Amino acid sequence: MNPVLHGLAANPSLPPELIDRLITMADLDLSSELATRTDLTPTQLTTLAARGDEIAVQLAYEGRLTADDIDPAVHPYAALALLDEGAGRQEWTPFLATHPTTRIREKLAACPDLPPDVVRTLAADPDIKVVAELALWTTGETPARLARHPHAEVRRAAAANDSTPPAVLEMLITGEGLAPARQCLVCDREETPYVHEWSCPRPECDLPAGAACDGSHQSTVHEIQRMALLNPTTPIDAAVRFADHPSMLLRSALASRPDLPPGLGAQLAKDPIPGVRADLAENPAIDDALIRTLAADHGHDVQRRLAHNPNVPLDVLADLARATRIGSTLLPRIAAASPDETVQLAVSPDPAVRMLLAQRRDLPAAIRDALAVDPDAKVAKSVAPHPGLSDTLLRTMVARHGVQVVAGVAANPEAPPALLAELTRHQPPVRKVFREVARHPHAPAPALLACLTDVHARPLAAAHPNLPPPVIAELLTDDDRVAEAAASNRSLAPTVMSVASLRFVP
Repeated sequence: MNPVLHGLAANPSLPPELIDRLITMADLDLSSELATRTDLTPTQLTTLAARGDEIAVQLAYEGRLTADDIDPAVHPYAALALLDEGAGRQEWTPFLATHPTTRIREKLAACPDLPPDVVRTLAADPDIKVVAELALWTTGETPARLARHPHAEVRRAAAANDSTPPAVLEMLITGEGLAPARQCLVCDREETPYVHEWSCPRPECDLPAGAACDGSHQSTVHEIQRMALLNPTTPIDAAVRFADHPSMLLRSALASRPDLPPGLGAQLAKDPIPGVRADLAENPAIDDALIRTLAADHGHDVQRRLAHNPNVPLDVLADLARATRIGSTLLPRIAAASPDETVQLAVSPDPAVRMLLAQRRDLPAAIRDALAVDPDAKVAKSVAPHPGLSDTLLRTMVARHGVQVVAGVAANPEAPPALLAELTRHQPPVRKVFREVARHPHAPAPALLACLTDVHARPLAAAHPNLPPPVIAELLTDDDRVAEAAASNRSLAPTVMSVASLRFVP
């Protein structure tokens, strides 16, 4: 389907008669685009839903189709979408639970609040994927029962379900008190012993890379243990025994648990694999002493992940800011800083610390303005997009720091039109400025015309409502991305929309 038609389908100013015209000619992709509109009539919604399951499901999840609009025999996936949202009808479920399509039964198994008889039907399904999906999502007594299922794949799903009782999870993770599984997905399909190649040449094969079974279902047992370790319902007393396990994945799962005992954290801090220590570093459960130990750890990603720990002390965070590349992100500890701590951070002698604070967008006016005139360009760049900065301050930042801050200033939501136009003429030019200006709601027409000269900003400018309508119309014959963006522009003249909807009919 022509990109112009896709753009028109998304255009909020498209007249009702043109919506009908597009619906009449739409293929599946264009129908999906039209289905996102919020101004469709009930008749238009019904027409689009009839185009296929994908559209009906999309509309059902958005709440724009109700149970009265759905026949599960005609649109089973839309019925499942409503059931998944708690808006379907329970009388549909027996029909869906015995549907000949496995995928439908599998999706039903993930729906909440299924009737007991339907749960029993799904638990006895001949396809193990359906039973495993039920084990992953079901509640009540069913997770405990399915945790004892003879198929290891079902047990793996039950181990990930936080409705599975703690005592049962302990059996799954340790294997104690539980009869060994008799099957897994590997030995269901392959003669054992078997190890699945990492680069399997068979396109129809969906076994995970490294899946293996020698009769003990070892790769699935490993996954059962990992799922149980990641499950917060699993008792920590059962989990601690994996601190010395040969599998790095299991040790990493243990290191991220919110109930990790301090002594065990200290042990994992000495793990030979940096990835385990990095998972530990970001865990809010670790104490101050362990945080300070990990702050001196130069293993890959340990210090960066520690900086994202919401409980890291500010003095440690200051050291981390100097020691590692944190990037342009608002750290949890900075976001949670108290008013007194915010003042302390703002007057830090270290620009790396002031830069972290400048990422906040809720700073008191005095601190925000002080950071805007900071002598360090990195600090000014970080605070430049902060709402509330005056035109004078924004211009002062540009005059002082030039190319280092102009893109950030252009991203400021309150940057005035005249300043945005000036930034597109800045010498030397900064290409990112054009993208920021092109998406800015205050961008004036002259600035947007300048943005059309940049290949990355051109589609953004083509969609901007402040672009002159004659220019928008000209862009309908540009390359696909630009033409689609122009067609979606709400300032496009209705007469041009009408002509375009006929001109680009497939």
